[in-house]
Amino acid sequence: MANKANISANSSSCAALLVLAISFIGCFAEERDIYLVLIEGEPLAFHGSDDKRRFDLNSDAYKGQTKRLMDSHDRILQSTLEIGSYNKLYSFKYTVNGFAVHLTPTQAKKLENAPQVKLVERDRRAKLMTSYTPQFLGLPQGVWTQRGGDKNAGEGIVIGFVDTGINPSHPSFANYNPFEPNISHFSGDCETGPRFPLSSCNGKIVSARFFSAGAQAVATLNTSVDFLSPFDAVGHGSHVASTAAGNAGVPVVVDGFFYGLASGMAPCARIAVYKAMYPTVGTLADVIAAIDQATMDGVDILTLSIGPDEPPRDTITMLGIFDVLMLFARRAGVFVVQAAGNQGPAPSTVVSYSPWAVAAASCTTDRIYPGSLLLGNGLKLGGVGLSGPTCGRPLFLSKLVLARDVILRVNGTFPRTPQYIEECQYPEAFEPSLVQGSVVICTFSDGFYNQTSTLTAVINTAITLGFMGFILIANSHYGDFVAEPIPFAVPGILIPKVSTSEIILQYYEQQTHRDERGVAIKFNAQAGIGEGRVASFEGRAPIVSRFSSRGPDFTDLSRNPTDVLKPDVIAPGHQIWAAWSPVSALDPMLTGCNFALLSGTSMATPHIAGIAALIKQHNPSWTPTMIASAISSTATKYDNYGQLIMAEGFEITSTYNSTHFDFGSGLVSATRALDPGLVLSVEFEDYISFLCSLADTDPVSIKAATGIWCNHSLSHPANLNLPSVTVSAVAKSLILQRSLKNVGNKTETYLTSVVQPNGTTVSLYPPWFTIAPQGTQDLAIQFNVTQAIGDFSFGEIVLTGSLNHIVRIPLSVKPVSIF
Repeated sequence: MANKANISANSSSCAALLVLAISFIGCFAEERDIYLVLIEGEPLAFHGSDDKRRFDLNSDAYKGQTKRLMDSHDRILQSTLEIGSYNKLYSFKYTVNGFAVHLTPTQAKKLENAPQVKLVERDRRAKLMTSYTPQFLGLPQGVWTQRGGDKNAGEGIVIGFVDTGINPSHPSFANYNPFEPNISHFSGDCETGPRFPLSSCNGKIVSARFFSAGAQAVATLNTSVDFLSPFDAVGHGSHVASTAAGNAGVPVVVDGFFYGLASGMAPCARIAVYKAMYPTVGTLADVIAAIDQATMDGVDILTLSIGPDEPPRDTITMLGIFDVLMLFARRAGVFVVQAAGNQGPAPSTVVSYSPWAVAAASCTTDRIYPGSLLLGNGLKLGGVGLSGPTCGRPLFLSKLVLARDVILRVNGTFPRTPQYIEECQYPEAFEPSLVQGSVVICTFSDGFYNQTSTLTAVINTAITLGFMGFILIANSHYGDFVAEPIPFAVPGILIPKVSTSEIILQYYEQQTHRDERGVAIKFNAQAGIGEGRVASFEGRAPIVSRFSSRGPDFTDLSRNPTDVLKPDVIAPGHQIWAAWSPVSALDPMLTGCNFALLSGTSMATPHIAGIAALIKQHNPSWTPTMIASAISSTATKYDNYGQLIMAEGFEITSTYNSTHFDFGSGLVSATRALDPGLVLSVEFEDYISFLCSLADTDPVSIKAATGIWCNHSLSHPANLNLPSVTVSAVAKSLILQRSLKNVGNKTETYLTSVVQPNGTTVSLYPPWFTIAPQGTQDLAIQFNVTQAIGDFSFGEIVLTGSLNHIVRIPLSVKPVSIF
């Protein structure tokens, strides 16, 4: 018995040690992540040919080649890693040859050394780059008229949207065209799932797919919002799609108020949906799979209001897999437009790096929503807030109270009252009898500063306790804050300036009686909130938005500048009305709304996409680079006052004279871009030569990313035939060249002129030229440094045609040495 006991004890001890050892090992188990892998071999789009969509997608040859590529991916994984230790998420087979796989960092290292593997990159995740604008850009009277009105503008063009999906029941996406779309070049699919029946693909929405393998690998999805279908639970994707291609003349109604009519840029274009972003998470693996599929389906325009929010860590910016995929999408004939980013106004904050994608920056329009607050002393103050007036009449004044003066007190304490009581976050903090029917002053404090307090909570408090209205004022401890007009379910107004807030508080204190302890005992102050939902059209526009990311473009994490202009162009991205999803999973304030007023380069991007669709419809044989050139060379750098476009600075309400690193070539002009006169074109091989000419790249890295060796380099990276000239360092002198093509139908003579960048003289040869239809003309551009100013300076080349065409080529140069 003793021996049995000892054996039992020893067994128990061993078992305990085994459990401990397993637990110890588990603590040090590597965390798995998604890795993106490129391998040797041509993808389907370019297998044996550079022709776009050469394959019949239903042919045996195509299916056979697809299987061979996918099998090769599996063989690489199986021969390198233990079967069952990894999870292959996608095979990328059309635009690039590679796959996405979920594994450990150690396994990723092994994969890097495997035969046929060219590049392994860790998934950086993806983020969202979060009406009136058609008139602001001159579309109804201009391009739409030329294209037969809004019922034909964009017809025959398919715009692809890689985003959060779409709300198929929204009127912006109803199919009002009784005829079958003429899109024989496109072949999509309608994937169904929660809230997205087959009928969602209705002719306006011609295809809808969703990609979730990456999201499901790295997060536990919430089934109540992370719908595994193309349905948009966020609203962002619907907003972007309707801005580019939403139906014309859709009434914008929020909380029962009519704000006007919304229209997309190309209201008759067709929509292809590629959902790759979810409320819980967004991965580059899903985004890249979506882009690959969109290119294979045959979209004409690809809209990317999403993307990585930081540069790659192990390679130059332009050789990250996301940028490489966009390069091959353009090679396949797709016009790619990408959000510039929302990290402005600091310099070198763009997240669109490559010359083959058009980077859209954001600007304001001349539409504002002026709010007003009337005090009992007759003073009227300005503010922000889309709400109706107090008691339905702006001149009706109600009792005005300060939140911290109407706190519920029990035995001298504040029961059930969390932090930041002055921010009106919790109904239980207030004495109901004092706030009911009153206008309550809430104060911007720590909670809003650290983003734990919300306007949604303020509104809920106001509704619960029956506020007549609320005022959110700035706090001198934190300074002015940025206020955007947001629809409020109750009368409300934001006062973002400290100076205005102090006027309100001074009046309030003058009218409020306090006892010897400082407790308010009598409230005589009054206020009324005016109508804030009626738009006013006045003031300077456009102005580059504060949040819009700035150039110069850069090549690496050290922000070393490169010879490419970014952003490329600006478009309206500030306070844009467009379609929304009532689920509104990431913004409870907009729950139940079919429209939202949003700002971001996400909103600017679809403006460019829609205009590109109109240009493609008007000029169906144009390549993506020709469309990009037309948009850039016809943009304007002047505002509605005839002055240089201004840009918002770091300080609230501050502006400064903008440069090409703020607005690119300028504000897009849809009408002029249809008929630019001259265009500058770039071929795929030119992009490879450009990469090979960069000082901080090596041929092996370029071969790994693109599959192509550096057989030819440009004499200087700035010799890439872009519709702009950017030189990160000019020493003594430099001669560059641009090649121009006449896309008009008449011979035209052009005179050349130049606005000289500071510190240089610029000479052009020839000084004038005559060019026949479809003819080409080389233009030599010589820079001579006159002063080494050590920073970028700006100018432009202007080509003035005898048939009234004006072509502008921005100059951004950094003179560094005279000798």
